[in-house]
Amino acid sequence: MQKKIQQFCEKTNQPVPESAGEIARCIYDSLALKYRFALETLEGYRCGRIDTLNIVGGGTKNKLMNQLAADATGRTVIAGPVESACVGNLLLQAVALGELKDVHEARAIVRASFETEIYESRRTQQWEDAYEKLLRFMKTE
Repeated sequence: MQKKIQQFCEKTNQPVPESAGEIARCIYDSLALKYRFALETLEGYRCGRIDTLNIVGGGTKNKLMNQLAADATGRTVIAGPVESACVGNLLLQAVALGELKDVHEARAIVRASFETEIYESRRTQQWEDAYEKLLRFMKTE
């Protein structure tokens, strides 16, 4: 994968990452920009802005990725809970069995029971420029 990233960067006249850290940062930045692309695509379908991005599961442990997601998307990111799949399954079963009134009650239990971390966007012109570059690359492929 490292070689493919380097070749793509070279082919598109971008700085070529050399070290493991530079490669990792290239991947993280690219993912964050694709989050923005996905959000904006979804917004086009639902006719409105999505103000908050919720990240759940194991991804919540990656503080750098969560901050990059906030920065690239220009949205607040709420990370947590880590065990969201298990908790969601349990609570939806409780709703189905009538132990909880509805999904809204289940969500309230999650909010009261698990800590989340909030990442505020520090969007800069650098992120805007990178996103415009991504859109240009996507049009040429």
